[in-house]
Amino acid sequence: MNQQRPPLPATAPGGARPAAASAPALNVGFLLTDNFTLSAFSLFVDHLRLAADEGDRSRPILARWQVMSSSAEPVRASCGVTVSPTAPLTEPTAFHYIVVIGGLLHGGPQLDEATIGYLKRAARAGVPLVGICTGSFVLARAGLMTGRRCCVSWYHYQDFLDEFPHHTPVADRLYVIDGDRITCAGGGGAADLATALVEKHIGRAVAQKSRHVMMLDRVRPGSEAQPHPPIVDLVADDRVRRALILMEQHIADPLPIADIARRLQLSTRQLERLFQSVMGQRPAEFYRRIRLRYARFLLDTTARSVTDIALEAGFSDCAHFSRQFKALHGFTPSDARATSPAAAQTQAAQRLFE
Repeated sequence: MNQQRPPLPATAPGGARPAAASAPALNVGFLLTDNFTLSAFSLFVDHLRLAADEGDRSRPILARWQVMSSSAEPVRASCGVTVSPTAPLTEPTAFHYIVVIGGLLHGGPQLDEATIGYLKRAARAGVPLVGICTGSFVLARAGLMTGRRCCVSWYHYQDFLDEFPHHTPVADRLYVIDGDRITCAGGGGAADLATALVEKHIGRAVAQKSRHVMMLDRVRPGSEAQPHPPIVDLVADDRVRRALILMEQHIADPLPIADIARRLQLSTRQLERLFQSVMGQRPAEFYRRIRLRYARFLLDTTARSVTDIALEAGFSDCAHFSRQFKALHGFTPSDARATSPAAAQTQAAQRLFE
């Protein structure tokens, strides 16, 4: 195909919606990996759908998208749902962005050789490539992230370091834009990245409309911290790192220390001694600090009630949570909430309706 890449129109002053034209303001090609994450894809593509037309009529006017594949076979998501391609591997310069949606990391090859070759051709043509979820691994394996910062989920931070020791992973942000490479940790961050791209190409009002229809509230910039950043990358001992990962994965439903020890094929006493040696604390104490740190994150970044946050952080009741929180920080959860950025935004919004 000899299509020319569509122009990248600047956003009108004040985020105004540009006039409709035959060429879409935003055209995106998707590549779904085997066992891709359905939520990352659906959050992103629904932003495009709602931005493309008035209301929710979904006509691809201001935005268009294609799900491309080297074959006509449906692609299976990690949840078992399949998505059928809507186009073959189209001329890369037809798109403003080519987005790779990753998923299960250890489920075998994620893309075939033809598709990897297509990504390399797109990179040579200067088309921005986007890796969402473990799509960042796909781009790195193809040699397309050399010298670039690469955003990964905290959950896969160590996996990335182990596989790509000469790359620079970033696990404390929602997404990273490094020239014509964009990587996103996935999850809800896919919605925030989609909002940013819609706002850039179509306008702020349209981007806000998409979020409102999807019942998403505050737009988070890419520089915002990922929820619940990990500690494991700072720990050298593999057994302690594995224990910390289990703790990180079980915040709302804390595991008994004996259960963690059993999963690591250690006795409880061995795990106690190991934690005391490496972390300077008993595992139960450190586990509690992890949960309290997560609670502090929620107090600072959400408007959820203190009771909800206590339960989310694995505490059985608000009174117990408040005592533990004050013992660690020197002030109560209510004090933290009163000075949090989320509280300031809520108060500002309330004043608009007074």
